[in-house]
Amino acid sequence: MSTLLGLKSSVLRQVQRSQSLWERQEPPSPTCIPLAQASDTTTHGISERKEFFMRMNEILLKQDHIPDDGQGEHVLFPPLVEQSITAFSTKRASRQELDLLYEEAVYTIMNQMGVPSQDHVTSELEIFSYLQKVFDIGQEEHDIILQKVKESKRPSYALRVSVMKAKNLMAKDANGYSDPYCMLGLVVRQSPKEPEDRRERRFSFRKRREKLDKCASMKEVLSTQIQATEVKPETLNPVWNEHFIFDLNDVSSEVLHLDIWDHDDDVSVVEACKKLNEISGIRGMGRYFKQIAKSVRANGAASSGSEENADDFLGCLNIPLSEIPVGGYNQWFKLEPRSTASKVQGQCHLILRLLTSQRDTDLSKTESSMTIHKKMLCQILDYEHSHVQVEPYNWNGKVSAPAWTLICHHAMQADLSALQQAIIHWESYSSHHRSQRMCYSSLLDFLKTINTEWDNSAVHGDLEILLIESLRLHREYCLFLIENLHEVFPCCHPLAVNHCELMLRGLGFMQTMEVFWKVFPANHEIQLEMATAIKKGTMKWYDKMIAQYKSDEGALEEELNQLVKVVDHVCADVQRGQNVYSKLFQSTVNVDFFNISYRQLERLVTEHVSVVMEKVSGTLEQENTRLTQMMGEAIFELYISLKTLKRFGDCLPLKDKKMLALNGFHNCFKSAMHKWLQVVHEQSCDRIHRAVEMDQFELVEHKAKLSLSAIDVTTCFSQVQEFWAQLAWPDTTGAFIFITRLTDNICSEAVSYSELLKRKIERSNQGQHQKNLIVELCIALNNIAHVHMYLCGLPHQLDWNCLQQAMEESCGDEGRKQAIKALNGQLHNAVTELHRQSGLLIAHLTEKQMLHELKKYIQHISLSPDSIQNDDAVTPLMKYLSDMLVILSEALIKDNLNRVLMALWELLLRLILDTVKDNRGVQVEFYTRFQHTLELLLQFFNAEGEGIALEELKSEDYKTVEDELRLNKCSSFELIEQYFLEKITQQRVLKHTRFGRISVKCYYDAPEQRLTVEILHGADLIALDTNGLSDPFVIVELCPHHLFPFAKSQRTQVKLKTLHPVFDELFYFHVSPEQYRHRYACITFTVMDYDWLSTNDFAGDAVAPLSDFCWPGRATATAAGKNLQPVVLHLSRENPSEKPIMKLLDARKGDREAQEFVKKIKEIAKCMEEE
Repeated sequence: MSTLLGLKSSVLRQVQRSQSLWERQEPPSPTCIPLAQASDTTTHGISERKEFFMRMNEILLKQDHIPDDGQGEHVLFPPLVEQSITAFSTKRASRQELDLLYEEAVYTIMNQMGVPSQDHVTSELEIFSYLQKVFDIGQEEHDIILQKVKESKRPSYALRVSVMKAKNLMAKDANGYSDPYCMLGLVVRQSPKEPEDRRERRFSFRKRREKLDKCASMKEVLSTQIQATEVKPETLNPVWNEHFIFDLNDVSSEVLHLDIWDHDDDVSVVEACKKLNEISGIRGMGRYFKQIAKSVRANGAASSGSEENADDFLGCLNIPLSEIPVGGYNQWFKLEPRSTASKVQGQCHLILRLLTSQRDTDLSKTESSMTIHKKMLCQILDYEHSHVQVEPYNWNGKVSAPAWTLICHHAMQADLSALQQAIIHWESYSSHHRSQRMCYSSLLDFLKTINTEWDNSAVHGDLEILLIESLRLHREYCLFLIENLHEVFPCCHPLAVNHCELMLRGLGFMQTMEVFWKVFPANHEIQLEMATAIKKGTMKWYDKMIAQYKSDEGALEEELNQLVKVVDHVCADVQRGQNVYSKLFQSTVNVDFFNISYRQLERLVTEHVSVVMEKVSGTLEQENTRLTQMMGEAIFELYISLKTLKRFGDCLPLKDKKMLALNGFHNCFKSAMHKWLQVVHEQSCDRIHRAVEMDQFELVEHKAKLSLSAIDVTTCFSQVQEFWAQLAWPDTTGAFIFITRLTDNICSEAVSYSELLKRKIERSNQGQHQKNLIVELCIALNNIAHVHMYLCGLPHQLDWNCLQQAMEESCGDEGRKQAIKALNGQLHNAVTELHRQSGLLIAHLTEKQMLHELKKYIQHISLSPDSIQNDDAVTPLMKYLSDMLVILSEALIKDNLNRVLMALWELLLRLILDTVKDNRGVQVEFYTRFQHTLELLLQFFNAEGEGIALEELKSEDYKTVEDELRLNKCSSFELIEQYFLEKITQQRVLKHTRFGRISVKCYYDAPEQRLTVEILHGADLIALDTNGLSDPFVIVELCPHHLFPFAKSQRTQVKLKTLHPVFDELFYFHVSPEQYRHRYACITFTVMDYDWLSTNDFAGDAVAPLSDFCWPGRATATAAGKNLQPVVLHLSRENPSEKPIMKLLDARKGDREAQEFVKKIKEIAKCMEEE
């Protein structure tokens, strides 16, 4: 109820402040309207007003085309982030450390081993030349270090063999499986000069003892120990995953030989092989092979055991060490037979790596191989990155061929596994990336390699510390980059976006790695840290932007404009974040970037706007303070920008959307909105005034037949309506007040436009051709109709139905009714006034521009002699109307054409009526001619149904003219008869008058042709004496007198001092059937007030048709008629001399019957005048 009362009071204040549409004054001139610039003049007014509406439209367009802040036009990527250089920079190597690293690099190159790949450099001179540049070594220093390396002791070489697994081996046992194991060792490569048949038979560790005795030396067969794997029972796809190291003597001549056997002997051959370390000398080796030979039956040696216990051969491999590449082997090898007669199948997976030990360098004596490799790689990365010519920030980490050659050789010689290499590469590249920006693809690849090669048992000690620290620093640095996201990864730069995605993918992948959970067991939720970084970065970015747009103190308009720029900047950033960053964060690390950043920004913006708008409200509430145009534009633009910013909140979950600070931002604009509507109203009035002044009434819209001003006015209304629609005011009560104000403004502006048009037409009436004036009037009518049509659509345009529903929900049914009443009242008044103004223009068109010609042609018809045919007399009028219809049809829209034609029709009726009235009592031919004229005009305006409908044409005015013509053609007796017919008609519908009533009985004796009239009593008669009573009596007559020439009038006795007289008197009249059959035959009862000293006063009269009593078959026409209920006749008391018939009869001065009848009626009129 309180809400409703407040609403009522606000509406009442609104109505009291607004002028009535009927009392609306001319809108103020443009010079009276306060604008942003006080120097507005008439010369510049039009362009400035147009600029106002154009500016408002531009503001609305910002919603669909959010302005970019332009940062993409001049952004350099990557931008400098000074903190990244200081906070996360790495320590560079000293000169002494560089010299030691250079010695290690030269030592590595001088002791190369393994087959280089295609992307390796084989020229030592080229490599040394490159290394001198990397380590900044002069030629003299290089020579000294090179000589030192040559004099140093060569390293020891070894081969690391990892027997991983085999697959698809041949089944040797009865159960369809085998029990495979491997025997492997190094043998001397056979001479290429040996006979073909000897080379065809491959070496096997399980040859007869006698064949071994033929060898001159064991070194011709075996250069090191024989190793064996475990037996894997009942499988054709064994998995061993066993590792062996063999010391090397001569890489160029040694071959890795591997046998795979199916174990069938009771004696563990594997264990026997492992006892090879106990053998010393040739005799020991002979005993060993003698033990092996016991299980060999297939070679033809005699034994006491069964052949079922012999081990079966499954295949062998011979891999020359000279063919092993620098990076080693990690592949499947196809098993080979011992001879062409052997049948083998399957493959064996081996990992082979060459390595060195006992390196004779200064650095290797104090540092671990991993540390040396990391420092060497870091130095190479610094040099390589610094010499990238194009887009160094997009460097993918790929080094040159000499650098890659050194890195690969050193990793091989240092016996670094793939996991160790991946960790070292990750640490070096991630550390380098913190000081110099580069592409993140290599970092992601290293993380994937670490995850693929991960082995918990292989990572410990310094390597584990190195990995933990690198992951920690990388995470902190990435969070730092996220905090500076706008500067580091500007989304307007595609390459920056790509880098951001790769960085986030690296973070996301890092969280899925097994090592991450080991390194950060108590901090699994990296998403929370990223959310915190996003919040900090958002606040930093906003503070930086606020400092950029900070305005001078005291300049409120400038502060508003700067705040608009801030909000627009935020909108652009939010949109970029939604389109770019949000998708990246969601797809890579499952962080809702948009939700975090948007909620932070909208809260900051709301706080800022509240402070500024509080200043604005305080300023506007001061007395005599008006809102300037510039400030009004700024406030509107700020509101629209905030609405645009709030619209992004629709993408949030419902629970977050309800918590937005922007939900109530419109409350800050309540006081300013009233002022803004006033500014819009003033600008609209000025625009309308200028549009009318510039209007030349030339058609610019031929279909609607409009001039420029009408289009401009409705366009202005549409723009204002669109301004309001885009505000989308959420508060129902406030929206109702504003819409009421807006409706009142538009309605008053529409009425003002119609008034301005009418005044301009009136001013331009001087000195113009009639046709031009008529066309201008028609266009003005069309313009008003166009504005009227727009007003009729205003409820839909302003969505009144939705407003009424909202008012009903907030204020109940009473609030809805209040809204309907207020809005419809305003619209109804405006539409009525527009209709009135257009009516005035139509009257101006017909009665000022056409009246003279019409009078001339009507007079021509009136004065034409009887010898001229009626058609010839009317022809000039009809030709004029036809010509005028052509002009009107071309210039008017259909509705206006009908209105003008209707007005023209009514004018013609009035002219004809006046002419006929001025010529009463002339010959019948005169009226016949005008009757013919009226019929032709009726046909002309109806146009066979295409024009005005006959129902509209046959209006009361038409009937009056038609009756006037018809009556003028009647005789005096016919007019008198018509007079009584009208009286009878009026009596039938007369009920409960203030003049009282009388009760009578009338019955007819047909055989005697006698009518009996019994006057019973009267009731509620009017008081005509000074005592408040009357002295009534009744006069009874048969009328008209020319029908009853022998019937005399009769009267009752006078009843003194009463208003309810009782008469009970009988009167008899002779009435023949020929007399009562006429419709106009009647009995008149005239009630008079008797005065002793003056003329009797007329109290009222009543009539009763004789046909009601005398017609055969009626109850009153029988002897029983006297027993019927009395008839109550209500009295009337009108001045009969005012009737047209009386005027016609009075005009017939030479007609005795007419003059006698008029004389009698005038006596009654005179009585009424004396009263």
